[in-house]
Amino acid sequence: MIIQKEANELINQINHIRDLMILTGLRNGLNDDQTLKYSKELDKLIHKYQLMTSFSSYTS
Repeated sequence: MIIQKEANELINQINHIRDLMILTGLRNGLNDDQTLKYSKELDKLIHKYQLMTSFSSYTS
């Protein structure tokens, strides 16, 4: 199913950005511009995933 494949790709992106955010936060601090950039990107990806999975539950 196409939605499942897209959801899996999104999960991989979420995990990657989360790892980058954690590493950057540990190295540069939680208020560092790069850490905050990753945090915002992570929020967007999680929101996209939530929309995708909630939409797919309505269409199943």
